[in-house]
Amino acid sequence: NNPFAKEGQKVTFDPAQVYDFKLEETKDEKILLKKLQKSIEKGEKASIDVEVTNTDRAFATILGAEITRHHKDGLPDDTITINCNGAGGQSFAAFVPKGLTLTLCGDCNDYMGKGLSGGKIVLYPPKERNYKADENIITGNVALYGATSGTAYICGVAGERFAVRNSGAYAVVEGVGEHGCEYMTGGRVVVLGKTGKNFAAGMSGGIAYVLDEHNDLYTRLNKSLISIEELTNKYDVQELKELIQEHVALTNSIKGKEILDNFGEYLPKFKKVVPYDYHHMLTTIVQMEEKGYNVEQAQINLRSEE
Repeated sequence: NNPFAKEGQKVTFDPAQVYDFKLEETKDEKILLKKLQKSIEKGEKASIDVEVTNTDRAFATILGAEITRHHKDGLPDDTITINCNGAGGQSFAAFVPKGLTLTLCGDCNDYMGKGLSGGKIVLYPPKERNYKADENIITGNVALYGATSGTAYICGVAGERFAVRNSGAYAVVEGVGEHGCEYMTGGRVVVLGKTGKNFAAGMSGGIAYVLDEHNDLYTRLNKSLISIEELTNKYDVQELKELIQEHVALTNSIKGKEILDNFGEYLPKFKKVVPYDYHHMLTTIVQMEEKGYNVEQAQINLRSEE
């Protein structure tokens, strides 16, 4: 069924041409599964410490698949915790499911948390650093690409295309490169710093809370689908504050601490970036709830109206 084969041409399988990914040499197979297999099968809490390097690609993805194999809906949050030190390789924590938490003291390559599926990622720099975390990149491009659920707390700046096609994950980061939240359809992203150009391009769902200290975010936004608002709704304010509090608790972020200690001062500097259609949907649901509908009924009624 090769679409590139000519009519009548046969395509045969040649075992000699099979590429060996050498999965048995990965830290997932050599360390994680060996130490955590029984805990996964029983759904028991467990944690281990691991040194990682930038050649450890897709670290914890095989382990995550094993969790899903035994528990199709994942495990309770933080059941399995892996404390890493060093440099995360490409696709670190890709596709990890609910119940798996990865902390990384160091930095990370591209595609961190790609397809995040309920797990938790905590990334922070070493204490002995001689630089400001919120002014330096700590993870590469396309982090959280296609994430569907879960959380990520990043004490530092992410590269380009952060949270592209995110459909449900919640994340806090201290700055992003160009094209942040591109094509995002759900979830929440808090940016405690600068964004690159073309932020929120094609964004059709979810919400981004961005710290706009110099009041110039509008110059870097792609305004075709989104609106930019002040944070006046008490629920937005509460959600923002709780996410920053969790970020500080997990990463010991200096920037996050400063914001919380002076929250009344910083709050007016935050902007809410929300797609027009998503905003309309949320507003309509609230109106229906005020009429006595519960959330589920309101959503059903909204879909029927559409």
